[in-house]
Amino acid sequence: MSTTPMRTDAAAEASADRTRPVMPLWAALLVSALGGVVYDLGFPGASVWPLAFVGIGMALVSLIGRSSWAAFHIGLVFGLGFYLTHVSWTSLYLGPVPWLALSILQSLFVAGGAVLIALAYRWLPRATSSRWARLVLLPLLVAGLWIVRETATGSIPYGGFPWGRAALSQSESPFAQVVSWVGSSGLGLVMVALVAGVIEWVRLRGWRDVRRAVPVVALLVVAVAVPAWPTTPTGELRVASVQGNGPSGYFDEREPGDILAAQLDATEPVLDEPGIDVLLWPEGGSDVDPTRSAGAARTFDDLSERIGAPVVLNTVTVDDEERFYNTSLLWESGAGAVDRFSKRNPVPFGEYIPDRWFYDALVPELTGLIQRGYSPGTEPPVFDVGGAVAGLAICFDVIYDGLIWEGARDGAELYLLQTNNADFRGTDENQQQLAIARLRAIETGRSVVNISTVGTSQVIDPTGRTVDELPAYEAGAMVTDVELREGLTPAVVLGGFVPTLTVIAAIGGLIAVGVRGRTQNAPRRTGSGRGDGGESAV
Repeated sequence: MSTTPMRTDAAAEASADRTRPVMPLWAALLVSALGGVVYDLGFPGASVWPLAFVGIGMALVSLIGRSSWAAFHIGLVFGLGFYLTHVSWTSLYLGPVPWLALSILQSLFVAGGAVLIALAYRWLPRATSSRWARLVLLPLLVAGLWIVRETATGSIPYGGFPWGRAALSQSESPFAQVVSWVGSSGLGLVMVALVAGVIEWVRLRGWRDVRRAVPVVALLVVAVAVPAWPTTPTGELRVASVQGNGPSGYFDEREPGDILAAQLDATEPVLDEPGIDVLLWPEGGSDVDPTRSAGAARTFDDLSERIGAPVVLNTVTVDDEERFYNTSLLWESGAGAVDRFSKRNPVPFGEYIPDRWFYDALVPELTGLIQRGYSPGTEPPVFDVGGAVAGLAICFDVIYDGLIWEGARDGAELYLLQTNNADFRGTDENQQQLAIARLRAIETGRSVVNISTVGTSQVIDPTGRTVDELPAYEAGAMVTDVELREGLTPAVVLGGFVPTLTVIAAIGGLIAVGVRGRTQNAPRRTGSGRGDGGESAV
C-alpha cells in the first residue's frame, strides 16, 4: 500500500504552517502603523537608534503569511506612520499639501516593497524545507527586497528622495562604520538581515539548538566589530566657517543685501585669526551675486585679501541663456571667481517645478510661489583651495551617493558642505541632514565641515566624531584645523555596484524561489499507463 499521499499531506501541512500569519490582519495593520512611528524614533530628532531595528521588526512580522493585497495595505500604513512623522517639517511654511503628497507617494513605494517581502515569506518556505535556508537565505532575501524599495524611492520620480533610508538612523551607533565598506545601501541590508534573522530564529524556536543562532550572531559580530576602513592622513587645513543667522528663509522679510550683511558681521571676529587657509560660507550666504554686482565683487575681494585666503561662497547665478543656478564660487582677491560648482540636484517643488503645466493646473497657489526654477549644474564637485582639494555638496546634494563618491574619486581630501536650513527652524530636518553628513564622513574616510545659515553647523572628523560646532539659530564662526585624508574606502570604490547587485540578486532570488516553489508543489500524476486516471501526489 502506498504511503505517498500521507507523506505529501504532512509536507503540505508543514509548508502551510511555515507561511501562516503570526497575527490577525487587524493586529498586523495596527502593529505596522505603530512600527512606522517607532522606526522614526530611531532617526535624528528622538535619535534612539535601536528603535530603528524595532520598527523594522514590527514591519516584517506584520507581513508574514499575508496575501499581496493585505501586504500592500500593511506596508502602506507602515509608510504613512513613518513618513508623516519623519518629514513633517515639509509642512512648516507650505502647509499640509506638500507634506501629505510626499508622505503618501513615499508610502506607496513602501507598500510595493511590502508586497515583495510578503511574497518572499510565502514562497521561500514552499521552495525548500531546509531550516538553514530559513535562517540564512530568507533574511538575506527579505533584506535585499527592502533595499530594492529604498533604491526605487531614491531614484524616482524626479531623481528620487533618498531621505529616511534605514542606514541614516545609525550615524552615531556601533554599526556606522559599516558604511565605509558597503555604503548606506549595504548598511541598510545588514540592519534588515539582522532583524529578519532574529525573527526566523524565534519562529524556528532556535533556543532548542544553539547552532541556529550562528548566522545572525556572526553577522552581528562582524557588523559591530569591523573597524572603519582606514584612510591616510596628509596634513591639516585651517578652515574658517561662518553661520550668519541672517533672514535667509524663503518667507523671511528682508531687503537685498541683508543676508550678505549678516554673514559679514558674523565673519568679522575671525578676520584677524592667523593662518586661515579658506573661508567657508553657507548656501545662500550672499543674496547678491558678485559676478553681476561690482559692489559685491569688491566686498569679496576685500574679504579675501583681509583674511589672506580664498572664500567659498554661495549665491544665485544666471547664465547667458537666463537659466538660474544655485552656485558655489571659489573667490580670490584680484582674480574673482576662479572656480564654480552649481547644485547638481535642485529640490523638486522647492527649487523648481517639474512638469509645471500639470502641477500649475493642480495646485496653482503653491506652484506660484516658485517663480524661478533652478537648473542642475554640471561642474566637477571639487575645489582646489590651495592647500587641499575640497569635495563639495550643496544642501540636498548630500543625500545622493553618486555625487559624494565622485568628489572622493576626484581627489577630495575633505568635504565642505553648504546648506540653508532657515526654512526648517525648530524642526528635525537639520538634525536629519547633519546625520547624513556624519555618515558621509565615515563612508569616505574624510573630514566634513557642514556649515548652515542658521544651524546645525559642525566640523566632523573621519570617524564621525564632532570636533567643533556652533549653537543653532545664533550667529557665529568657527576656526578649525581640519584633518586631511587620502585613499578611497571600499564604499567609494564599489560605488553603485552594491545597490545594483543587491537589487538584481533580490529580484532574481524572489523569482527563483517562486518558480521552485511552484515546481515543488505542482501536482504529479501517476498511473498504470492504460489511461486509468492515476492519482494526485499533492
